[in-house]
Amino acid sequence: MAVKKISIEEFIELSGTYPVLDVRSPGEYAHAHIPNAHSLPLFTDEERKVVGTLYKQESREKAIKKGLEYFGVKMVKMVDEAEAIIKNETKTVLVHCWRGGMRSAGVAWLLDLYGFKVYTLAGGYKTFRQWVLAQFKKDYAFKIIGGYTGSGKTEVLAAMQKKSMAVIDLEALANHKGSAFGGINMPEQPSQEMFENKMAVELFSIQKKYSPESSPALPTIYLEDESQRIGLVNIPMDIWKQMRTKSLLFIQIPFEERLKFITAHYGKGEKEKLVNAILRIKKRLGGLETKTAINFLLEDNITEAFRVLLHYYDKMYKKGLQNREGWEALCTDITYQTVDPTAMANKIIQHETTTNV
Repeated sequence: MAVKKISIEEFIELSGTYPVLDVRSPGEYAHAHIPNAHSLPLFTDEERKVVGTLYKQESREKAIKKGLEYFGVKMVKMVDEAEAIIKNETKTVLVHCWRGGMRSAGVAWLLDLYGFKVYTLAGGYKTFRQWVLAQFKKDYAFKIIGGYTGSGKTEVLAAMQKKSMAVIDLEALANHKGSAFGGINMPEQPSQEMFENKMAVELFSIQKKYSPESSPALPTIYLEDESQRIGLVNIPMDIWKQMRTKSLLFIQIPFEERLKFITAHYGKGEKEKLVNAILRIKKRLGGLETKTAINFLLEDNITEAFRVLLHYYDKMYKKGLQNREGWEALCTDITYQTVDPTAMANKIIQHETTTNV
């Protein structure tokens, strides 16, 4: 067998079937990586620094010798770790480093020698990042699910996805629910780069799933209406601009029903975290409203605390909606009397089926 170097398009295609081994250092991997890739570092962060310094300050040959010194003692362990990951019958694996250079070549040589069928990515992770950014330049058939806070938009999207609609949950990719309270009890957010990587692969996967070669038409992809910033990460500008120009299916739910829904979702949170979240929006909420909401929380009157906050978020959402150029022409109301995600998803799907006939 021989190691085969393949293009990013082939690599992405095969990554849906075979495991990907990222042989960059642990720090590089932790910052951002190809989604679902396994970390199998050739060098530690410190070893990478030493080799890189030798390469820049002395010579390529000295850097290679130092790298081989590090690599030699790790060979058996790396084969063992790879063997635990590569379970497919054909023993096929994809390998990449930063630029598709010596690190991936060394590990690929070792795994090929052992008997695996190895593909490496031409240009490495750097080429993958170029591919990621290119995905955001494409024009997508987005439709946006909107509605005031507490309308159950995220849950509606999940219900639509269960009914085989093409959905991307941006808040799930960001590990954040979008408001000042959105990070409470959520996992740590990914880096901006990792968020972009996840989004690009998701966009690509949906196109492959819903638009096979026999039917090249772009699928309709449903997204939740978001601010550009979700916690600490930003929706890529090219994607966000598209979202602002696409049809908006606006879920209309009575205020009191939304209040019940949001109180049930956030009302059991730790008071300290809720208070801190309120303090983060103090400047926009206003001193009096901030004090009122916090006092209600401290008195265990969760409903009234969230009533204050919901009025604030309704005002902010309405302002953002009206700042969207031509929003009235883009907007279609989907009215429901209670927050029932499955029923609302059915109503949206029925609306979409009727209007697209």
